[in-house]
Amino acid sequence: MKGTVKTTCFVSSGLLLAALLVSFTLFPSDALPADSPVSQKKNVAIVIDDFGNNMAGTAEIIELPFHLTIAVMPFQRTTQRDAEWAYHAGHDVFVHIPMEPLSKNVRGLGKGAITTDLSDEEIRLRVNDAIDDVPHAVGINNHMGSKATADRRVMRAVLQVCRERGLTFLDSKTNHLSIAGEVAKELGVHYAENHLFLDNKNSSRYIQNQIGRIYQHLSNKDSCVAIGHVGRPGKKTAAVLKKTLPELNKKANLVGVTQLFRLKNSPLPITN
Repeated sequence: MKGTVKTTCFVSSGLLLAALLVSFTLFPSDALPADSPVSQKKNVAIVIDDFGNNMAGTAEIIELPFHLTIAVMPFQRTTQRDAEWAYHAGHDVFVHIPMEPLSKNVRGLGKGAITTDLSDEEIRLRVNDAIDDVPHAVGINNHMGSKATADRRVMRAVLQVCRERGLTFLDSKTNHLSIAGEVAKELGVHYAENHLFLDNKNSSRYIQNQIGRIYQHLSNKDSCVAIGHVGRPGKKTAAVLKKTLPELNKKANLVGVTQLFRLKNSPLPITN
């Protein structure tokens, strides 16, 4: 999608006015030199996780007039609303599926979580149910998942469903030992991986610095995937993106994750 996206009825005029009043002073003028190595041929996919619970920043991020990937958790109170909203605003929709972390506390994963003690059949059933619960989904990415993504059997079951349903898998890379990319290549599944998190710290300055790291990444790479969140940092993330994306859009193409494959005309993993 290029240009602006439509404003939907979900956002009140008061909220839009408030969003327009938000402003941050970002990079100094010498931070983005005129001869920046980022060219129009470079591509950036901004992914925002944790939609589905009407969390802070939901409206502000969905209404940003740039192509984003909106990752919606299944089986939550605003799952269908957020997915429909994002789709009609012109964004890609992903299923943000809960997956088992290395920590033993899995109670916060919620309904339909993918854990390593499940059978292949149950994993496939849960993945299919999650996809069915998120309208317009064109891909999946993991919520947590540091243990599950390092388990070959689990990822094979998950990625078999992706192949059958024609969905991309985005690895959040919560574990550097993840084998998701290796299994995706074996199965012929479109796969991409996260290069950096935008808002691991709930700080506007930190988020601004992470945007700067996108430019650094693109100085010698063709594409960059960056993940932010609604929720605790949501409004700060939205405000920083509102300020920085117009300039980033001049330096690179802002695309959905799935568009990375169309632009490269290749089924190979997008990992650099």
